Amino acid sequence: MDYQAGLPKLQTFTRKRNQQAERKAMRIFQPDNSNPRDSNPETPVSPAGRLPDRDADLETVLAAWNDATVRLQQTHETLRTEVAHLTCELERKNAELARRNRLADLGRMASHVAHEVRNTLVPVSLYTTLLRRQLGQDASSLEILAKIEAGFHALNATVNDLLSFTANRPPQWQTFLVRDLIDEICESLSPQITAQYVTLDVDIPPNMLLSADREMVRRALLNLVLNALDAMPRGGDLVITAMTTRAGLEIEVADSGPGFSEKTKGRAFEPFYSTKSGGTGLGLAIVYQIVESHGGHVIAANCPEGGAALTLVFPPRAMEAAA
Repeated sequence: MDYQAGLPKLQTFTRKRNQQAERKAMRIFQPDNSNPRDSNPETPVSPAGRLPDRDADLETVLAAWNDATVRLQQTHETLRTEVAHLTCELERKNAELARRNRLADLGRMASHVAHEVRNTLVPVSLYTTLLRRQLGQDASSLEILAKIEAGFHALNATVNDLLSFTANRPPQWQTFLVRDLIDEICESLSPQITAQYVTLDVDIPPNMLLSADREMVRRALLNLVLNALDAMPRGGDLVITAMTTRAGLEIEVADSGPGFSEKTKGRAFEPFYSTKSGGTGLGLAIVYQIVESHGGHVIAANCPEGGAALTLVFPPRAMEAAA
């Protein structure tokens, strides 16, 4: 709704009400020729004459005018509220459109770069394998080669992140147990959890079902758990919970690390934004994209007792399909 376009209508309505009030007031104070006493200026007007009636009519006009003014004010406030609401909604939609356009441009560029890098990595990986065989028992050379291979593995992981981010494939829907998926992820990361002295607490009903793409949800949760472990290099608490609410099925991963700063919380899901040295900045962007493709959303917040909490919210239809 355009607030400026509504002003002429309000002004026209006000002008008409003013004209009606003026005409009514003129009728009140015009002499009534049907009464001979009114046509004779010398005829005195008794207290029981028309003056009381004229006062009553004036009060009626003033009351009507006041009522119209109140209604106009209410209409004005309603219009102002509606304009403010629509303005906020428009700004939100514009920001979302700009974000999608930016992601599309980044996706095309990242996809091209990822494919070019992967095409180069394949032969290099083969050469390092051949080199390892030729080095035999040369410990110092093998140590250097191991560092080279670690660098290639990290680069390959970055390429996989880029390809996952740009794939944007639709979900392959299936129904699965949420607890089984979480146990599978935690089991695969058990050595790292133990090595970092992290206490794991999983509170998920064993029979909770979710209808979604199991592999995509697994990747999203794996990213969240890895981020939580990165935030607690010297130990802490990792809590994974799931519950059903009116918003849908919520899976939360919380840690006891430093939590989000205001700046980080506002940019947490931006592609290529990272506070970790060497991070690609695609982990949470991929999580957001995965949950969004299921019709849900992600909430980033700080825990009251410290640490960060990220919640995946899947819509109720994902639960209804699983039921």
